[in-house]
Amino acid sequence: MTLLGDTVRHIFGGGSHGVKVRGTVVLIRKNVLGFNDFGGTVIDNVLELLGRCISFQLISANVGDPNNGNRGVVGEEAYLEQHITLLPSLAAGETAYHVTFHCEEKNGIPGAVIVKNNLSSEFFLKTLTLEDFPGTGRIHFVCNSWVYPAGKYKYDRVFFTNTTYLPGDTPLPLKRYREEELFNLKGDNVAGQLQEWDRVYRYDYYNDLGSPDKSKDLARPILGGTPEHPYPRRGRTGRPPTKTDPKSESRLPQLDLNIYVPRDEHFGHLKMADFLTYALKGVVTGVLPVLQAIADVTPKEFDSFEDVLKLYEGGLPVPHTPLLEELRQRVPFEMIRELLRIEGGQGLLKLPKPHVIREDKTAWRTDEEFTREMLAGLNPVVIRRLEEFPPTSNLDPCKYGDHTSTITAAHIEHHLDGLTVHQVRSLSGVMHVAVAKYSCFIVFLFSLLKALEQNKLFILDHHDAYIPYLNRINALAVKVYATRTLLFLRQDSTLKPLAIELSLPHPDGEQHGAVSKVYTPAESGVEGSIWQLAKAYAAVTDSGYHALISHWLNTHAVMEPFVISTHRHLSVIHPIHKLLSPHYRDTMTINALARQTLIPAGGIFELTVFPGRYALELSSTVYKSWNFREQALPADLTKRGVAVKDRDDKLCLLIEDYPYAVDGLQIWHAIETWVGEYCAIYYPTDDVVKADAELQAWWKEVREVGHGDKKDEPWWPTMHTTPELIEACTTIIWIGSALHAAINFGQYPYAGYLPNRPTMSRRFMPEPGTPEYEELKKNPDKVFLKTITSQLLTLLGLSTIEILSNHASDEVYLGQRDTPEWTSDERAVKAFERFGARLKAIEAEIMKRNGDPSLKNRNGPAKMPYTLLFPSSGVGITGRGIPNSISI
Repeated sequence: MTLLGDTVRHIFGGGSHGVKVRGTVVLIRKNVLGFNDFGGTVIDNVLELLGRCISFQLISANVGDPNNGNRGVVGEEAYLEQHITLLPSLAAGETAYHVTFHCEEKNGIPGAVIVKNNLSSEFFLKTLTLEDFPGTGRIHFVCNSWVYPAGKYKYDRVFFTNTTYLPGDTPLPLKRYREEELFNLKGDNVAGQLQEWDRVYRYDYYNDLGSPDKSKDLARPILGGTPEHPYPRRGRTGRPPTKTDPKSESRLPQLDLNIYVPRDEHFGHLKMADFLTYALKGVVTGVLPVLQAIADVTPKEFDSFEDVLKLYEGGLPVPHTPLLEELRQRVPFEMIRELLRIEGGQGLLKLPKPHVIREDKTAWRTDEEFTREMLAGLNPVVIRRLEEFPPTSNLDPCKYGDHTSTITAAHIEHHLDGLTVHQVRSLSGVMHVAVAKYSCFIVFLFSLLKALEQNKLFILDHHDAYIPYLNRINALAVKVYATRTLLFLRQDSTLKPLAIELSLPHPDGEQHGAVSKVYTPAESGVEGSIWQLAKAYAAVTDSGYHALISHWLNTHAVMEPFVISTHRHLSVIHPIHKLLSPHYRDTMTINALARQTLIPAGGIFELTVFPGRYALELSSTVYKSWNFREQALPADLTKRGVAVKDRDDKLCLLIEDYPYAVDGLQIWHAIETWVGEYCAIYYPTDDVVKADAELQAWWKEVREVGHGDKKDEPWWPTMHTTPELIEACTTIIWIGSALHAAINFGQYPYAGYLPNRPTMSRRFMPEPGTPEYEELKKNPDKVFLKTITSQLLTLLGLSTIEILSNHASDEVYLGQRDTPEWTSDERAVKAFERFGARLKAIEAEIMKRNGDPSLKNRNGPAKMPYTLLFPSSGVGITGRGIPNSISI
């Protein structure tokens, strides 16, 4: 203690009266966005923040108070002073103030600060910086939190410096503050409905998707907590149960977006402005068909592809509806004025032209573009290598019968490019065929075996996921098939479609298997029109799988338990919290808004994606086979058989020009290297991992609660070694950043032209001898458009994916941080800089590959470069950019 006392006295110059330390506070006032429905008193004038309205008290990191449980000594209150008008680092909406602390030597060096809000309304506290603390220099507090009036809390709001500590290394005066903050965030003692100022992270089932009090038709099964319907957990809101079903949670009114998530998880003010702008445009777009139907001779239908293209040409008048009027009252006038601007006599609606038709309006119809998008499109995560012929099923044969594919040798024998009779005979020189009439079949059989051996056959398989639900789905207003698309890998690494199988459950009962028909490529006549429809049915099933599984389940839903457990168990000064928290930004809010508008009973998903009311239930069935370790890109590619390891344990792609995989592996390895370097700083040995109580509690709760329905799976990492920690964190970051970017931000570029990616089919394939078949002969385009998504639902769907595909103006991309002083550890800062440099180098390599004409899958017939895994982006619909987190 003598040495410590001498050090402190030296820092403060040996005096007993202390010194004054100047600081800077950066905050955002509540009314920056200007919502009209938040309630409370809005702070209109920066002067109102001055005086004794907001106080700050420094907490010592090295001097404990024996009268307060040896918690760090708390200093005198300091208050905001004059408004700083010139500060170059300020972003839009931010305001800076001076604050002066009186610091005495007996209080030591600060490690935290207590902030009290004596106003009547909340504010967002971004940072506090002590400019020149004696003997220490600059001390930075990264706060990024909404601070409500003090009366809303039963505890003090405490913020820590940007120093990083493992639990066992935390200075004793800060230890209790660290533990108490985690206790407050858990909120296990908070009962009832959670309020906007509550900072509580708790779990719940997906029991808020239905509205059973309104109608039996709007009731939905609870997802999570049962073997029948397993599911990841979502954030708790504490709303009361419905009257009809006490296990289901009541819902908010349709237009109420104030669904509870901890306030610090809310969108930033700039992103919320962007979101509401695009959401309002979506509402306007959705009601537009009501006006169009008056003048259209075929209401709610497109008559031709030219009609579809008109959506992207010219403005349309803004309708006047009660719904729009209500929204006008809820968002700032300036935003409305900008959104509904009139320029040159044109009105609101002019949908941007999707990338897939910008260079060529018909390339999407080619077989080459159809197959290319399985490797470089919206859903490049499903295609797998075919390892058996004919394709088989994993459905229970006792319940569903035989679902072996009906694709035969005769369907594909004329489409195996390059596998000639001479090649086959050289392979099978010792074979002798005695019966001449079987010789052609035997030749083809060896061709097929050679194709399998050479890894030339691939499949887009959407059979097993849909068959159990297909009878119920088709009892709705859709007519959908389960599909299998067989593909052949050419020498130039492009894919050629061999056959498409369309299947329905047997009409005599599911136990009798399926009734299937197989279609093969054709270019002209009615056969060519049939083939275009077959591709459309395959695209419909792929679109549904993309929306529900690849996108919603495998990124949004599975990530939320990690977000919740991190806040409950890892302190903000924990190294893994600092590593992962940027990759959680906005996720809980987006998921909450999705539960309110996109995925509930009668929501946009049920209206625009073909599984309808069975959509989320179907995703629960698929979750039964979810495996955390298989979410890692190398493991995923290996599982799907599109990559194998060579003798040196290096991963080799069987489709060399597979843009998603090629770019993705570079991003994956960059993330893995960054995570490895970062974790090595704090976890030099496995013993440190095992001894970290917060880390172990975090991982235990992820497994046993957040993903509780999968808690007994043997594949979970034990979290006993540093490599396991690196693997888990790399996978979490990959899911939240690159995987979501690859799946989400291509939605409008590829599916903004809905004929390319229809989301439902309303008629079965026309059969010869029927009026539909005759119509197909006469007007194939009209039949195509009458088969896929209707005009009304097209506009609603396009409005939705336009919102989801936009990059916000305050987006933070992979390799970036929202504050440069996120940590005081220079080793971590240098490692992160190296990560950023690697990503920049990857950008250059992606551009080089996109410019290589030998890599045909990089651009394809649509002349649409693959940039979904290009790390950086600008604002809007760019078809590129990897945000740090699951973001819109």
